[in-house]
Amino acid sequence: MGPYATAVLGDLGADVVKVEPLDGDMTRGIGARRHAGMTAMTLNLQRNKRSIALNLREPDGLAALRRLVEDADVIVTNLRPRSRERLGITYEALSECNPRLVMCTAQAYSSRTELADSPAYDDIVQAASGAALLTDRVYGQPSYAPYVIADKVVALHIAVAALAAVLRARTTGRGQSVDVPMVDAMIAFNLVEHLGGHTFDPPEGDFGWSRILVAERRPHRTADGWICIMPYSDQNWRDFFALAGQPELADDPRFREVNVRHRNMNELLATVGQMARHRTTDEWLELCAKHEIPASELLDLAAVGEDDYVRERNLLRSVEHPSEGRYFVTPTPMDFSETPVGLTRHAPRLGENSAEILAQAGYSPGEVADLFARNVVAGDHPAPVNEECA
Repeated sequence: MGPYATAVLGDLGADVVKVEPLDGDMTRGIGARRHAGMTAMTLNLQRNKRSIALNLREPDGLAALRRLVEDADVIVTNLRPRSRERLGITYEALSECNPRLVMCTAQAYSSRTELADSPAYDDIVQAASGAALLTDRVYGQPSYAPYVIADKVVALHIAVAALAAVLRARTTGRGQSVDVPMVDAMIAFNLVEHLGGHTFDPPEGDFGWSRILVAERRPHRTADGWICIMPYSDQNWRDFFALAGQPELADDPRFREVNVRHRNMNELLATVGQMARHRTTDEWLELCAKHEIPASELLDLAAVGEDDYVRERNLLRSVEHPSEGRYFVTPTPMDFSETPVGLTRHAPRLGENSAEILAQAGYSPGEVADLFARNVVAGDHPAPVNEECA
């Protein structure tokens, strides 16, 4: 979540410095790669960033971080509170270097609770936030989403929180600490539609949105494949039933009005599934488009680059990395009329920018060379320094 949040900020124009341990971020060792430390995940999550590898357990490593913080707008970390305390990376300590600093922290549970230091990753958060058990209401057993939804949802919360806090700091001159607990964020995310009748005290209806929590809410088979057909308005349903050859269903008391349709959604969608089989996917897409009924074929993400819309929008961009060769990047999908989002810096090798960043923070060439020599910092080594000239 931290790398994704800061990738978004980098896409939007922030100068993002990634502070990594000497052996690198964990994602540098996960998945496909051409060279050590430069995995597929790294190429996308670390785009538009610079990398410095610091040993924060060394006093001089922590001192270097404090120097970087002096000129920073925001520091984002998903280290747990105990680790932050042990390393001296707290808002109280770092704000001494920079009163305008925003420190945005994120871990499974709130920093203000007894669970603050509990270890957790995406599956744990899906379980603890109620997401995993929602499928039990539909299919009779709990399950996890087939993607790291908690990490990515919380990452977007982090980006929004950081931008809001930085805007205030630039207005008032005062920074602040911002905590974005994963479980809190996902509970709020899950309850947007599912709190339902339990919004009221006492409840005025059932928990959960009945349109969503039904087993028949799934793509439908057609005569030659699959489709998502989703009539929504009253007119959509009248048109769809007419196209399916059963116009009388529009006046069926089970389906006539939106709130009643939602209560009978499982039966309604089962009926759609039976009707969908009588035409091909392309036939349905053409008919639905003509009558403005929401419908879509199913995108195969494994072949995403072949999709016409993806190509038109350039959502999967082929670029050339200086050391890793050709690869595809998926930038943040926002269109700005004046400040377009783009790839301005390829993902760096571990510590690729260490010397540059330290020099920018005011370290002399000799001091930089000394930090490298003592393994306080790692990465691309600076040129040898003549101490008499330094």
